[in-house]
Amino acid sequence: MAKHQDFRAVLKTLFHSEDESHNPSSNDSFEQVVARARLGRRGFLKGSSSLAAATMLGTGLAFGVNAAKQSGQTAAAATNLRLSFRPVAKSIADTLTVPEGYTARVLLATGDPIKANVSPYKNDGTDHDFDGRAGDHHDAMHYFGLNRAGNGWDPNGSDRALLCINHEVCEDLGFVHPNGPTNYGADSTAARPAIEIDKEVAAHGVTVVEVVKQGGTYQVNRDSRFNHRVTAATRCQISGPARRSPLLATAFSPSGEQTRGTLNNCANGYTPWGTYLTCEENWAGYFNRREADSARTAKEVSSFKRYGIGNTTSGRYNWSRAEAARNPDLYQRWDASKTASRANQDYRNVANTFGWVVEIDPFNPNAMPQKRTAIGRFAHEGCWPAAAVAGQPLVFYSGDDARNEYTYKFVSAAKWDPRDANRGMAAGNKYLDAGTLYAAKFNDDGTGEWLPLTLANPAIANYADYNFADEADVLINARIAADAAGATKMDRPEWGGVNPVNGDVYLTLTNNVSSSSGRGVKTPLNAANPRYYAEAKGETINRGNVNGHVIRWREAGGNHAATSFTWDVYLFGAQADAAPDVNLSGLSHENDFSSPDGLWFSEAVPGLLWLQTDDGYYTDVTNCMMLAALPGAVGDGGTKMVSNKAVPINSDGDQQVKTYVGQVASPTVLSRFLVGPRDCEITGITESPDGTVIFVNIQHPGENSESATDPAQFTSHWPDGGNARPRSATVVITRNDGGKIAV
Repeated sequence: MAKHQDFRAVLKTLFHSEDESHNPSSNDSFEQVVARARLGRRGFLKGSSSLAAATMLGTGLAFGVNAAKQSGQTAAAATNLRLSFRPVAKSIADTLTVPEGYTARVLLATGDPIKANVSPYKNDGTDHDFDGRAGDHHDAMHYFGLNRAGNGWDPNGSDRALLCINHEVCEDLGFVHPNGPTNYGADSTAARPAIEIDKEVAAHGVTVVEVVKQGGTYQVNRDSRFNHRVTAATRCQISGPARRSPLLATAFSPSGEQTRGTLNNCANGYTPWGTYLTCEENWAGYFNRREADSARTAKEVSSFKRYGIGNTTSGRYNWSRAEAARNPDLYQRWDASKTASRANQDYRNVANTFGWVVEIDPFNPNAMPQKRTAIGRFAHEGCWPAAAVAGQPLVFYSGDDARNEYTYKFVSAAKWDPRDANRGMAAGNKYLDAGTLYAAKFNDDGTGEWLPLTLANPAIANYADYNFADEADVLINARIAADAAGATKMDRPEWGGVNPVNGDVYLTLTNNVSSSSGRGVKTPLNAANPRYYAEAKGETINRGNVNGHVIRWREAGGNHAATSFTWDVYLFGAQADAAPDVNLSGLSHENDFSSPDGLWFSEAVPGLLWLQTDDGYYTDVTNCMMLAALPGAVGDGGTKMVSNKAVPINSDGDQQVKTYVGQVASPTVLSRFLVGPRDCEITGITESPDGTVIFVNIQHPGENSESATDPAQFTSHWPDGGNARPRSATVVITRNDGGKIAV
C-alpha cells in the first residue's frame, strides 16, 4: 500500500523555510544597527540627549509636531484623499468580509478552466489537466489593459485586460488529489505516482487569462487566444550575465542557456514595456539531494548551505522519484545530487537555475519566459519598479524572504527611452540583462547606502569565505556576495512598493521569529524591534519580532538610482490592546494587524497604499486581512523610549531603548478593509485603470485542516461552501455605487 503522510507533521517540518535562517555572516542585523542607540538600563534622556531624541539618530530628519512640514506633507494632505468606508471588524468566521456598500465575487479559483474546451473543475482530486486550468495558491498578480484592437497593451484599457496570476505552490495538504498525496515530502525515499507529480508541477507557475468588463465587474473570457499557463515544466531561457555559466550547465542544457520551469512564484513586478515579472521565492526546498558533502567542492557546499539545500532531503514534494515514468528525465531534473562524471551529464547545478526574476510576455503565449540573471538569485519576494523617467536608468527593488536576509535593488545600465514602451521582450533584453545589483546597508545614524554586488567591490573580490570566480558567480550566489559586502540583515523582507506621491520606498518585514534550544536565552531589545517576546515551549524558546513592521526610505535627492538614502519605520504590527511599548504605532481595533506581507500602491488613486497580512500570531482573534492606508513621508513621526521589565528568561534586567515610529496610525489614515476566510493568507492585489475595481487573492484557506479528504476535518470550505474542499481564488471587489475603491 502506498503511504500517505501525516500532513500536519509535514507542514510543520517542511513548508516554512522562510522562518529558517541560513545566514551565518557576522553582518549587523537591522536590530543591531539601531540597538547602538540604546541607552543603558534604567537610563533617561537628559540635557543634550533630549536633542538627540528629537532627531532621527542625528540625521537632521526632525521628529515631532513640525516633522511633517520639514519632511514633506502627508499623502492624505498632498492628494486630498480620505478613506470613505466603514472599517471591517475582526473576524474568525469562514467567510470573506468587505465593507458595507461593497461586493466581492469569485473570479477564478484553483482548478477553474481557462479554456473553453476544459471541463468545469470537480474539486474532488480527479481532474488532471492543469495546463488548461488555474493553478493553486494564488499569489501576486497584475492587470495589463488590452487596446481597442484586442492585440496589444494599453495601460488605460478598462474594457478588456490580461490578468497575470502567480501560483506559489500546490496545496500542501493535497486537496488536488483524490486521497491526498502519496509518498510525499522530504523524508520519503519511496516512488511517487507520476500522475500526482505532473499535476503538482502544473499547478505551480503563472496563469495568464483575459478578463472582460461586464456590468461594472469582470468575467473570464475562456475563448481568448491569450489564455495560457506557465508552469514548473515550461521551457525557460536564461539571459543576462550568468547565461552560459558553467554553474548553470545541466544535462538538459549543457551550455547553461535554458532550464525548465518556474516555481514558488510569490510576489511580482512589471515593466514599463508591458511585460510581467514573476519571482521565484522558496525554491530551495524542492530538490532531492542525498550525498555526502565530501562529494562536492567546498564552494558548492557553501552555496548549498547559504541557500538552505541540505544533503539528506528528497525535496518538498519528492518529485525526483516517479514510478513508471515514460520520460524519467522530467523527474530526475529535481535531483541536485552529483550522479555523473561531468556537470553537463546530470542535474547537480539545477538549483542554480532557480531563484530568479522571470519575465513573461502576457501578449505573446509563444514567447519563451526569460530568467533575468542580472537581478540576482535569492528567495526573490518581488521586483518592484520605481517610476520610469526618460533619460534615467530603470530601478527595481527586491526583498529576500527569509530571516536575517537582505534588501536589494537593481539599476539598469541602459537609460529609459519611452519609445521602447511597446517592444516586449526585446526591451527586456535591453534593460534587464545589464546593470548593477545592490544590497542595502542601514546605518545607525538613520542613513543608508547601497553596496554594489560586483567584483569591482574589494569586499567581494577579496572575500575570505568564498572565492568568486567571475561576475556570474556573484549573481548566482548573491546572498554570499551581500554577506561579503556587509549588507544589513533584516526581519524577513517581503513585499515593497514606491509611493507615487513622493517617491518613498516601502518594504514589509513580516516577522523574525527564531528559536533556540535550552532555557535562559537572552532577547535584547533594540530600536527596530523594541517589543520583548519570549515563549518557553519545552526546551525551545521562541523569540523575536512576532508581529512584524514596515520600513521605508527616501533615496538621496529623490533619485532612485542613488547609492545613499535615509530611513525610518512606518508601522509596527500589534494588537490594539497591547502595551504602548508593543503597540508603538497606536493601532486601534479598527486597524490593528500582525505580520504584514503584501504591500501595494494604487496607480489609479495616487497615495493609496494597501497592506495584506500572513499571520500566525493573532489568528485566535482574527483571520488575515487587508488594510487601506494613506501614508505620510519619511521622518513624519517621533522618537519613543520603550521600557521592558525584567522577566526570568531575560537576565539583562530592565531595558530601555530608543525607537523611531511614523505618525500614529489612526483609522482616518489606516483602516481594515477586508477580512478573509479561515486559515487563509491575503496576498496579491491589482486594479482597473480607473480605480473602480480591485482584484485580490485569497490563498490557502483551510491550510490547518487535519485531513485532505474528510470534510469534517476541514477548517474551511471557502469559496464553494457546504462540504467542499477549500480552494485559493482571485476575487473581484467593486463598490456598489460604481465609485473608486476605498476613497
